[in-house]
Amino acid sequence: MPQAAFSSSDAALDLETLAADVVEQAMKAGATDAEAVAREGDEFTVNVRLGEVETLKESGSRALGLRVFWGRRSASASTSDLTAEGIRRLVEGALALARITEEDPFTGLADAGEFGAAAGELHLYYDDVYSLSGPERIEWARRAEAAALGADPRITNSEGGSFDLSTGRRAMANSRGFAGGYRTSYAGVSVAPLAMDANGQMQRDGWWSSARRLKDLESPEAVGAEAARRTLRRLGARRMPTQRVPIVFAPETARTLIGSLFEAVSGDAVWRGASFLAGKLGETIGVPALTIVDDNTMLLPSGAGGFGSSPFDGEGLPSRRTVVVENGVLRSYLLNTYTARKLGMKSTHNASRSLAGTPGVGCGNLYLEPGTLTKEQILAEVQAGFYVTGLMGFGVNVVTGDYSRGAAGLWIENGELTHAVEEVTIAGNLGEMLRNLTAIGNDLVFRSAVASPTLRIDGMTVAGS
Repeated sequence: MPQAAFSSSDAALDLETLAADVVEQAMKAGATDAEAVAREGDEFTVNVRLGEVETLKESGSRALGLRVFWGRRSASASTSDLTAEGIRRLVEGALALARITEEDPFTGLADAGEFGAAAGELHLYYDDVYSLSGPERIEWARRAEAAALGADPRITNSEGGSFDLSTGRRAMANSRGFAGGYRTSYAGVSVAPLAMDANGQMQRDGWWSSARRLKDLESPEAVGAEAARRTLRRLGARRMPTQRVPIVFAPETARTLIGSLFEAVSGDAVWRGASFLAGKLGETIGVPALTIVDDNTMLLPSGAGGFGSSPFDGEGLPSRRTVVVENGVLRSYLLNTYTARKLGMKSTHNASRSLAGTPGVGCGNLYLEPGTLTKEQILAEVQAGFYVTGLMGFGVNVVTGDYSRGAAGLWIENGELTHAVEEVTIAGNLGEMLRNLTAIGNDLVFRSAVASPTLRIDGMTVAGS
């Protein structure tokens, strides 16, 4: 039986035992190596619109995934039937598939000495997420929406308020001596109000709060008030003439740039040559102030674990901190075992794993390190420009770096936010954008696993009327 590398609860140990047993069965059935992942979770979601419950979902699940190797051939399968017969069929099916797949010289588990878990408690699970009764959970969604609707008479409708809770357990075991498991929790509240101006034109925006534990959530009233403020400022939006001006990305839109850069440094894209950053390790790709980090062991200021934190990655390698870009220099790609072998490198412990399929490449807590300027100081230096608060579409080509997305936000005149802007497109090239980054804010806040402070980028085009 593999020795447990990490555990946080008796329930997690039960899943570890299940995963280890399945690995043992696969080896007895003829696999040369095997890896199993067991997951279970509970989820609650309620959506309220105009004070009435529209949808309510409460569910639980438990499932198992198996990856087997037969020499240099591999295959995977998954099941939610955890009976002895269901597991027997899982093992037999996975091995049957492995025997008919093509050989791949790069496939296989990591070396035995590489497995393990990050040291220390990551604080990923809190019991308080389920401390509210059913009616109280509904009331949180109702309170958030009521706060938005009551903020201003111009807010006349709503796409609803929501409240979400979830807990999960994950365990992994493999034939090279690793077994581990951990628990996670999540809570979230959001609302999306609609406002109407004097001409009958409507605008929509929203806001949300998310946390590992209930006590770290912003109050429903605070979320509703912020959603209302963001919606009201979009009234009177208009298009702008096509021009090249500085673009200031609010944190919620700047984080999407970091997400696009993740795609470009992902080993999958790099080994295929499908990234504008392929072959550029050690080269300067951005301004000296640019540092991007992927930290899979990070704790939030509240002391809770980051949204992307975990003790080990999707292959059982211990989570760690990786500096991707340091002072403008590309220092590392993000790799799992397979893509690392393809590139002749070592894994950065960034494997992501679903129940079925081969591991992919994922990020943990990926962020751009903050600067020293406030948002107001950044705006004050812009004579004419565009403050982007919303993005639409998926016009980012990581092969070439070309960037083009629909955008909405506020126009900047003489350092001040003036009127709302909509129905425009912002365009540039990610490579050039990194070199034209002229200001970085100090307002880095994690609302998800990917985060960025306010950013100013010069030389981009706003395409409008």
